[in-house]
Amino acid sequence: MRILLTNDDGIYAPGLRALRLELMKLGTVTVVAPATEQSAAGHSVTLLTPLLVNEVFEDDARTFVGWAVEGRPADCVKLALLELLPEPPDVIISGMNAGSNAGINVLYSGTVAAAIEGAFYKQTAIAVSLEYDKKIYDYQAGARYARQVIEQILAQKPGAGSLFNVNIPVLERGPVRGVKVLPQNVSPYVEKFDRRVNQRGRTYFWASPEFTCPEPHPDTDVDALRESFITVTPLQFDLTDHVRMAQLKKWEWRIEK
Repeated sequence: MRILLTNDDGIYAPGLRALRLELMKLGTVTVVAPATEQSAAGHSVTLLTPLLVNEVFEDDARTFVGWAVEGRPADCVKLALLELLPEPPDVIISGMNAGSNAGINVLYSGTVAAAIEGAFYKQTAIAVSLEYDKKIYDYQAGARYARQVIEQILAQKPGAGSLFNVNIPVLERGPVRGVKVLPQNVSPYVEKFDRRVNQRGRTYFWASPEFTCPEPHPDTDVDALRESFITVTPLQFDLTDHVRMAQLKKWEWRIEK
């Protein structure tokens, strides 16, 4: 099996390193990932600057790992599929992200965006994230769980362009209770900004890393993560509201000349 591995935390991120080692049990892994952290980059792509690419090797300087790209996660997948890989991968894995990408965070996530980019190109794509508590991560254990879920998804032979979002719960909370297939929560998060003044008297703001979902709603990914379940959410990138579109077609539209 040929596996393309990417992320938004950067090619040297420990989550990617741990997941790569687990995925090597399933097949040949080639990494094409951002050279630097691109968290919350969403589905942005680079248009006005060149995409510099460097080969990356293991510490022994002999084992080829893949390419570091001076660009966004979506850039990495585009370059991998169109320029860097000699043949298409069998699956694209994005992650393992440091922090969950559940609920409305899916819209901001560079991790999920990379998987979406793969699905654009009719590849099976899976985004993987590890929830944290007080910034404590057990990447090795998280990667083992992720690999098991990925294996089971692929065993079902999903169709071309299938897209999945997988979240691993905080492992320090207790044992994983199982896997739940659930929709994403669409409640807004409570967010805060730290207001400060610099030495020249200019006001600036830092986005707080502490944000919560006050309305987790039963039977959604955010709620199940809190209960120590791994969540799997099938995604799609067609944003058309088909129900409302049918209603709009019944309207009488008028244009004055």
